[in-house]
Amino acid sequence: MAETTVDQPLILVVLGGLFLAGLAADSLGRRTRLPRVTLLLGCGVLFGNAGLDLIPQAVTDFYGLLSTIALTMVAFLLGGSLTRDNLSEHGRAILSISIMVVIATLVAVSVGLWLFGVPIELALLLGAVATATDPAAVADSIRQAGAKGGFANTLRGIVAIDDAWGLIVFALAVVAARALGEGSMELGALREAGWELGGAAILGLLIGWPAAKLTGRIRRGEPLRIEALGIVFVTAGLAKWADVSFLLCGMVVGMVIVNRAYHHERAFHEIENIQWPFLVLFFILAGSTLDPQALVQMGGIGAGYVIMRIVGRIAGGWIGAALGGVPVKQRPWFGAAMLPQAGVAVGMALVAAQEFPDHGQTVVILTIATTVVFEVIGPLVALLALRRVARS
Repeated sequence: MAETTVDQPLILVVLGGLFLAGLAADSLGRRTRLPRVTLLLGCGVLFGNAGLDLIPQAVTDFYGLLSTIALTMVAFLLGGSLTRDNLSEHGRAILSISIMVVIATLVAVSVGLWLFGVPIELALLLGAVATATDPAAVADSIRQAGAKGGFANTLRGIVAIDDAWGLIVFALAVVAARALGEGSMELGALREAGWELGGAAILGLLIGWPAAKLTGRIRRGEPLRIEALGIVFVTAGLAKWADVSFLLCGMVVGMVIVNRAYHHERAFHEIENIQWPFLVLFFILAGSTLDPQALVQMGGIGAGYVIMRIVGRIAGGWIGAALGGVPVKQRPWFGAAMLPQAGVAVGMALVAAQEFPDHGQTVVILTIATTVVFEVIGPLVALLALRRVARS
């Protein structure tokens, strides 16, 4: 009992301090136009293991749960952007850009690192990890910029499905890397990937369809905030229990509700109102686990990864935008706005480390280290892209 009594005040004080740090970061971001995501991650690095080491393990242990809740909310909102009107107006661009960004990133990073002397199977894994985008950072950059119109709507749709393509590519890369390393092809990883993606879509439909019909009935035309929270928590919990992608599941739930709940659209407004406190803790705790010195230890491989990922994102965004018929002035900025990299990439790296223990340490350290880089420069470039397009 004594230990619990001591830990509880400490946890509460630290959590309160992190919320206040988030408030300060939000205020600073509004006054200086610096990305709030970058500022929050900076707070995490400052107060975490790599800095002052003020965040106890008892608080850091919440990171896994918070990341699931926060990213499910983000996926839910991103799915809500996939309305019939948005898809009919921007669907061609969303599909072409999202697919080309993933393909170009995979090719650029894999081939670039292989030419740099990295073993082909390791280069392929790192290329697949590089396809992941941080939807929370991109969504917050759009919100902070106050961006509206075709570019912002298309970008929301892209990041809503970008990680789905990335997960598919990663699953295929794991199978290919194992075949290259062992000289044999195994279908187990491919079956698991099929269940993770297909099962997520099915579960999203099973949750989203009744939710679209039943929510918003207690108060005419308006779902209660508790309904929105309930949908998010049930979606995240069932997805984790079924071992499917909670990101894809949350996206499908949001997409079904926004297209089938004709009597209301308040569920998305309610989530928008309550997601920020979860995101504050998520980004700060994410920063607290990062080690900026790790990238230095990786040397040339880390630098090559960063450079080739930037090249792949920008090239893929431009090619996809051209194929999608996007206005010429907007084409260079889609890939630039998709530089942030965080939770999904780290998750892929952890899976790769389990599947390939010989390369595990390299994949995890490089992914975590480069996440620091892309979570610092990514939101900055995303804000620049959104503002440049708005002025064009």
